[in-house]
Amino acid sequence: MEQIKKNIDAAMGRIKAELVLKNANFINVFTESIDIGDIAIVGDTIIGIGEYQGEEEIDCADLYVAPGFIDAHVHIESSMIMPKQFGEVVIKKGITAVIADPHEIANVEGMSGIGLMIDSSKDSPTDIFLCSPLVFQQLTLRIVDTS
Repeated sequence: MEQIKKNIDAAMGRIKAELVLKNANFINVFTESIDIGDIAIVGDTIIGIGEYQGEEEIDCADLYVAPGFIDAHVHIESSMIMPKQFGEVVIKKGITAVIADPHEIANVEGMSGIGLMIDSSKDSPTDIFLCSPLVFQQLTLRIVDTS
C-alpha cells in the first residue's frame, strides 16, 4: 500500500519521481504518433508522462523511447539455447515478452521437457508464455477417436 501511495504522490508531482527521462520522443501506441515529454518512473513502473522532476534525470532529447516488443510466435528450442539465455539475448533487441510453442521439446521429452522449459523461463529477463502443445494434441485425439 505504501508503494501505491508513493506512485500516486510522484504521479501528482507532490514528490520527485525516482527517475525521469527528460524531453523524450516516445512512441504513443494509442494515438499512433511520436510525442515529446518527460517519462516519470518509480521502481519498475512508469507513473506518468508530461512534465516531471526526478531524483535522477536523464536528458533524452534526440532519443526515442518505445514500448517493449512482443514476439507472438517463437520456437525457443530452435535457437539451441535455454529460455533464460534466449531471454537474455532478445531483451537487448527490445523484445520484452515472447509466446513460445515448445512442441519440439514436447515431442522429444514430453511433460518433463515442458517442465524444463517452464523452470528455465522463470529466470528470464523477458516474460515467456508457453503454449500447451500436449493439451492440444490430446484434445485432437479425443475429438478424432469417437469410439
